[in-house]
Amino acid sequence: MPVIRLLLVDDDPIVRAGLRLMLGGAPDLQVVGEAADGAEVPALVAAHAPDVVLMDIRMPGTDGLAATEALRARPGAPEVIVLTTFNTDEHVLRALRAGAAGFLLKDTPPQEIVTAIRKVMAGEPVLSPAVTQALIDRVAGQTGVDSRAEAARARLALLAGREREVALAVGQGRSNAEIARELYLSLPTVKTHVSRILTKLDLNNRVQIALLVHDAGESGLG
Repeated sequence: MPVIRLLLVDDDPIVRAGLRLMLGGAPDLQVVGEAADGAEVPALVAAHAPDVVLMDIRMPGTDGLAATEALRARPGAPEVIVLTTFNTDEHVLRALRAGAAGFLLKDTPPQEIVTAIRKVMAGEPVLSPAVTQALIDRVAGQTGVDSRAEAARARLALLAGREREVALAVGQGRSNAEIARELYLSLPTVKTHVSRILTKLDLNNRVQIALLVHDAGESGLG
């Protein structure tokens, strides 16, 4: 079983110690580094080459949002899972748009955190339906929605027929296997379509596909 290398980023040493202890019990997870500030992330990523970064939002100095944006803008960047509390939903949305693969609440049960890390490494977004709906509701009430919807629709128009169908299914929270069944495609074909969508629309991951579909008013996030 391939080992997933993890970097923990949180200004609270107790939180980091708890995460290290909890994650250390999984045979396929290895904590390779820790940071107390987002400013430390680039050097630690370069030194330890983590696969996934667990990123707190609220930190002194460089916060997790700025750190996520800077990290995901780099080629070959590790996946980022944001650690947050429910009352920072607008910040989580910014992190997802920056390329984070998802988010977890800090009181998420240990086994669910382990499962979420594995899902991210498998290319699946980590999105809580209840919290995601709250994000959608918040976005819907913000200014600039019409212009964002118009821009999103223009980008989706760049997709070929099957690519668009796959993109809409991703926006509904469907897994690759579910998309394959619903569209009568093979799993490798679905994966190829997803890769082409990411490349054609210059997106980081499936979460950003889902956000684009939502912005276009085509679907909700599942």
